[in-house]
Amino acid sequence: MPPGPLIVISGPSGSGKSTLVRRLLADPPGPVRLSVSVTTRKKRALERDGVDYHYWTDDHVREEIRRGGFLEWADVFGNYYGTLVAEVEPFRIEGTGVLLEIDVSGWSQVKTKCADAVSIFIRTSSLDVLEERLHRRQSETEESIERRLAGARLELDRIHEYHHQVVNDNLDDALKNLRSIISPLFTR
Repeated sequence: MPPGPLIVISGPSGSGKSTLVRRLLADPPGPVRLSVSVTTRKKRALERDGVDYHYWTDDHVREEIRRGGFLEWADVFGNYYGTLVAEVEPFRIEGTGVLLEIDVSGWSQVKTKCADAVSIFIRTSSLDVLEERLHRRQSETEESIERRLAGARLELDRIHEYHHQVVNDNLDDALKNLRSIISPLFTR
């Protein structure tokens, strides 16, 4: 049995990547799962350990880093985030595809370890569209929106590092385009 595909999805905050992943998993193109990341940040209301994230202590994460148990990891504003090898490899060996929703620095780490990974960058057609979307959320301060837009500019500068890009100005069209990239990965 061939290994399941490893599919990396990245994009700026507000690009709609999480919504697209949820929609894709609601009607998957094959046996596929979303990897659950590790974080040291505090659990938010309604989040569940082992479902939304694996909530670990700093010491636990540092020990796992030392043992080489992460496929990718980063310290983001004082909190660790990472993808466990155990969340990926056992499933791929069984033939199940694994989706990673990670940032561009995570993709840089993954591509050095998994040459067969397929990467997809989700974006809006312009920064103006992204900014409008962030404002519509009404959950961000002006300072936070500016920080997210600055981050988006840096991420967009690295879009050439990805195999594919999907413009998400219309959710249905973006989902169709995402499916057209991912579905063939399950017919090998």
